[in-house]
Amino acid sequence: MDQQQSTSKFKRICVFCGACSGHRNVYQDAAIELGKEMVKRKIDLVYGGGSAGLMGLISKEVYDGGRHVLGVIPRTLMPSEITGEPVGEVRAVADMHQRKAEMARESDAFIALPGGYGTLEELMEVITWSQLGIHDKPVGLLNVDGYYNSLLALIDNAILEGFIKPPARHIFVAAPNARELLRRLEEYSPMHDKVASQHSWEMEQRENLATSELSR
Repeated sequence: MDQQQSTSKFKRICVFCGACSGHRNVYQDAAIELGKEMVKRKIDLVYGGGSAGLMGLISKEVYDGGRHVLGVIPRTLMPSEITGEPVGEVRAVADMHQRKAEMARESDAFIALPGGYGTLEELMEVITWSQLGIHDKPVGLLNVDGYYNSLLALIDNAILEGFIKPPARHIFVAAPNARELLRRLEEYSPMHDKVASQHSWEMEQRENLATSELSR
């Protein structure tokens, strides 16, 4: 292992992915490969806390590689998304909004593996937060075998039709494999409009978390 592979400026990366594995082995292989690359670079994992599908594969790979794994999951989803012995640290939260806020707060960057509605929703939210200047953290799409080609084409069309500003196309990066994606994330420079106060947003999230915990 060379020096470039063994170090990273990221301590923890949040990975969005599905509780399903997909119909083709290429998606499962990609989740395992990403886990291995994170272990090589000494990067810990933050994810949605499930033990099935791609979530289960990457969390086990990172955990078995000796890195810390933090799973953030709403209490109501724990019976359906966690089967058997939980992997790493499991943080139970009140709802989906708190889940996303906690995952974002705990992470230095974001990666989306192939997934369904939930993965797309989480991905688009952190891209939007970056556009607004709420965070400066890199966002990456692991475009496994062209899985996200249609999404990228939709975004390009939104730019063409005047709904997204051209510079905003560079808010996130995409790559076909884990090694290339992590390299591009390391080189990422923030691009956003700074229309929101990052400090105020973080304070609001902490206040919402405290209120939620008190109401339990």
